[in-house]
Amino acid sequence: MPLPPSLVAAPTEATPAEAVAPLIRGTVVLRALDDAGGALSLPELERATGLARSTLDRIAGTLARMGYLRMDGRTVLLAPSLMELGNAYLEALRLPDLLAPYAHELAGELDESVSLAVADGDGVRFIHQTTRRRALSVSFRVGDLLPVERCGPGPLLAAGWNEADWARWRRRRAADPDGLGFPALPPGDATRVPTDAEFTVWARQAGEQGWALDDQLIEPGLVALSVPVHAPDGTVACATSLVSHTSRHSAEDLRERLLPTVRATVAVMERRLREAEQPEPEPHGAHRASWISASKQELGQDFVGSLARGLTVLTAFGTGREELTLTAVAQATGQAKATARRALITLAHLGYVTADAGTFRLKPRVLALGYAPLSRLRLPQIAQPHLEALTERVHDSTSLAVLDGDEVRYTARVATRRIMSVDVTVGTRFPAHATSIGRVLLGALPTADRARLLERARMTFLTPYTVTDREELAAVLDQVVASGYSLVDQELEEGLRSIAVPVRDRTGRVVAAVNVATHTGRRSTQEIMTEVLPELRATGDAITADLRVAGRFTRVPEV
Repeated sequence: MPLPPSLVAAPTEATPAEAVAPLIRGTVVLRALDDAGGALSLPELERATGLARSTLDRIAGTLARMGYLRMDGRTVLLAPSLMELGNAYLEALRLPDLLAPYAHELAGELDESVSLAVADGDGVRFIHQTTRRRALSVSFRVGDLLPVERCGPGPLLAAGWNEADWARWRRRRAADPDGLGFPALPPGDATRVPTDAEFTVWARQAGEQGWALDDQLIEPGLVALSVPVHAPDGTVACATSLVSHTSRHSAEDLRERLLPTVRATVAVMERRLREAEQPEPEPHGAHRASWISASKQELGQDFVGSLARGLTVLTAFGTGREELTLTAVAQATGQAKATARRALITLAHLGYVTADAGTFRLKPRVLALGYAPLSRLRLPQIAQPHLEALTERVHDSTSLAVLDGDEVRYTARVATRRIMSVDVTVGTRFPAHATSIGRVLLGALPTADRARLLERARMTFLTPYTVTDREELAAVLDQVVASGYSLVDQELEEGLRSIAVPVRDRTGRVVAAVNVATHTGRRSTQEIMTEVLPELRATGDAITADLRVAGRFTRVPEV
């Protein structure tokens, strides 16, 4: 069955004879889920991709084995580990790492959202967002794609087009006048859409004046001021956009009042690009080749090895590995050169890789493989499937919580099905000093912060076993830090035992804790240590691993 052209990246040339068909099908599945916001039922995914059910089952099963998808009943969902593909592109690009600090400063100074975007064919792809927190906020997701004619960065990026680029854009507009190929675009909300002639003039003017205004071209009320950021060779590396709402600024107000400030920040960004040194390549092992072989041996035909190897090629790129030869890709992935070559040919055909003089680079379209919907995940959403799996294994209730003053606040929860169970819901608060989660989080605080919090905390006596002496609790917290877990036996409530371990962000900072709670009649403390703690630690590590991937270029809210 033929695949929908929009999902195959619509290359103009025929599919190369050496293309890897399963890799094409795998990217089609990921693109369909991306377009749908990250989740589809199996029948919906079958219809969206045009794949036979048996083929879809094998593709989805392989992607799930890789950690890129997960199943929730009959629903297929994108998983945070998939973001490593987009991270590889963003690390190789370097622009978010180099320029994001200045975008943050600009957003703070002007109290408006700031974005960075690059050209992606005849579209604009966002690579960074700094969003201001307010009830009426305006922002896009990292990875979102907009048509050039409907946003501020568009005319700046189109100003450097050649005739072939303009011809491609006109063909796309003729084939898709309503912008249906841009799922991030709000349908039918624009106050006005430029004609072909109007956009051509707009692009020329934007190139000459060095700025562009988006006056509600995406949706009513949304305005933006965009300024190009030039690379050391004089080409436009990306566009910086200040995004606001008409309740705060008109488009003309942005230009008159804020353009000088934005230009000053862009000048600093350009200086940073000129002064940046080439980073040392980060270590990149070829261990996945053996993992793929082991998975194939274990699962047989249900595991599509050529798909796994093809997607692994994308992860060969990254910090210090912006441009790679075929030999370098093969070495980084542990694949034969012939295998890596076929994958690169396929990825180039689909628009995810570009080749030039024997070297390869990732293209912005890699972000279309699920990055945008995953970039808005919160920590409780990341943790929830791991908690469900843990509850299934240990047959007791599991929770995720964060520290809020001298209390813990539960942010995710999976209850076990028992006549007698622990009655906790999301939003529940307990004194931190008497809970296993609280002690993990208190122990992780800097010494001075911990001392100040314990000094003013209400050391409530909840049961005959509750530790309320501050010096004794401080010693207990030191032991929690040393052991990496906290076991609390009937200090919050008689008959209740719980054990907790930390969840860390990519910097190693403890941002939350996960626990298992049980009744004293079900497990002794020794049984908790031998039966529950290993499973709990594995779950904490899994949540931490997902958080490190998801938090590489996006902010993951803790609640």
